[in-house]
Amino acid sequence: MRISAGVCSDVGAHRAVNQDAAFSTPFAAAVADGVGGGPSGDLAAAAIIHRLITMRGALPSAENLLERLRAANWDIGAHVRRDAALAGMASTLTGVWLTVSGSLVLAHTGDSRAYLLRDGEFTRQTRDDSYVQALVDRGLVRPEDAWTHPRRNIITASFGGNDDDTIRAETRDVLAGDRWLLCSDGVSDYVPEEAIGAILGGMSDPAAAAHATVDLALTAGSRDNVTTVVCDVVDGMPDVDAVPVIAGAAALRWTEVIEAGLATA
Repeated sequence: MRISAGVCSDVGAHRAVNQDAAFSTPFAAAVADGVGGGPSGDLAAAAIIHRLITMRGALPSAENLLERLRAANWDIGAHVRRDAALAGMASTLTGVWLTVSGSLVLAHTGDSRAYLLRDGEFTRQTRDDSYVQALVDRGLVRPEDAWTHPRRNIITASFGGNDDDTIRAETRDVLAGDRWLLCSDGVSDYVPEEAIGAILGGMSDPAAAAHATVDLALTAGSRDNVTTVVCDVVDGMPDVDAVPVIAGAAALRWTEVIEAGLATA
């Protein structure tokens, strides 16, 4: 099996810098979102994606991915150690990886999200690491009120270059025909889940679905950067040498580095 994906990222109408980053390959895809209010969130998101796109082929195991994620988190810490002005920069991450055993690994920290459309059923696959989600879990906020809560953007876990940062990777089953959607909170904070599901179920082309979801978030008045990756799991042999598709801060900050790395890989 392989992944056929569409990637779309937009800075939005209310931000000067795109702090979202995303990528897709025939084996994997992910979205990272620089933590709002912190210094150089775009650098943090781009650094994570840059580390992850160097992985070629199907994933050996969830533990192998955790090692790579720890290395990506170390990269963020290294930037801070070199420049104290970057202290506090951080990023979310949500991504999927196909494995050599025929399963899928879902990695997640922060409030970017993953959704799965399988056999017509659309379900959310991640739990937000956020202040408001904790209130929902304790029964203090109704789930239907969470997305309009004034403190919904406060997150409780992220990649910030610290040894105790939360890093999770879960193995899931995977079927040809699965469609995954990965998005930053610039989408999920402004577009109801049923509207996202309708786009995924109504458009066959993943690139068109990714662009339509971003357009809907912008039309809904998103005040954040807006990024979506739509991943279709399809039959067929993946191209190990395929060039990763990158978007957002990853494309703006790391083009030269990525091209050099690909040339020597």
